[in-house]
Amino acid sequence: MDKKLKPAHRYAHVNNLRLHYVTAGEGPLVLLLHGFPEFWYSWRHQIPALADSFRVVAPDMRGYNQSEKPVGVSHYRIQVLMEDVAGLIRELGENKAVVIAHDWGGGVAWPFAAYYPEMVERLVILNCPPPRILMRHLLNNRAQLRRSYYMFLFQLPLLPEMALRARDYAMIERALRGWAIDKSAFSDHDIAMFKAAAAKPGALTGGINYYRAAFRSFLRERSGGSAGGPKVKCPTLVIWAEEDRALGKEMTYDFHQEVEGPLEIKYIPRCSHWVQQERPEEVNAYIMDFLRDLR
Repeated sequence: MDKKLKPAHRYAHVNNLRLHYVTAGEGPLVLLLHGFPEFWYSWRHQIPALADSFRVVAPDMRGYNQSEKPVGVSHYRIQVLMEDVAGLIRELGENKAVVIAHDWGGGVAWPFAAYYPEMVERLVILNCPPPRILMRHLLNNRAQLRRSYYMFLFQLPLLPEMALRARDYAMIERALRGWAIDKSAFSDHDIAMFKAAAAKPGALTGGINYYRAAFRSFLRERSGGSAGGPKVKCPTLVIWAEEDRALGKEMTYDFHQEVEGPLEIKYIPRCSHWVQQERPEEVNAYIMDFLRDLR
């Protein structure tokens, strides 16, 4: 992160829990939602760039780092996570925000934009499919099913946490630096920051509970035959790194099925899942161009 910019650390009481966030800049509100196994620091390259024109807020999602970590899978259902986002926007004194999200942050942002359309000015998604498209590919796309093996392992109790904690959180380092095409994207300091966040009591279980809650919801929907739901109507930008080990590019070809508003998709070749950390200049340029008329 730009050493000249030191984002302020704040807390908000939202949806019956305490959320930690960092903030910088002034202007229209931009909300940055991170994924797994990360925290606000995943946006260290975007915060300075956006703060020149916007009020940037990057929370630790519930269950992560310095935010509260409720016990129990039911506290991590999508409906609850969407209420966190809505509550944070209101707590910040705003009615709407530009929402930028990666990985599990996108898993919350996609339905949030659909179910809370009045609160989303623009939507930017980095390497995360809409939940319905992911579920469809898990059922019908063997390649995606193989890529998503870890999602099924995460349904086990305790063992995933033990595996991630083993050998000084070696699996987290392997997922971040190991998956990256450009290994220099993650310095030793960066890796230490992610390990420290994961080491906070309850953080691993909190993050994994997103997967557990989503899987249980999927099983309920399958057994109940529920489907459909609103589509995203706001202008949407998708930035997709093509060398994602977890999520196949082919899913992006179906995104128009979930977006009724304007949709742009920008592909970044030779880049891993951690796109905003590995190729920050390109990501920032795409985002700033997409938001140019809001500045």
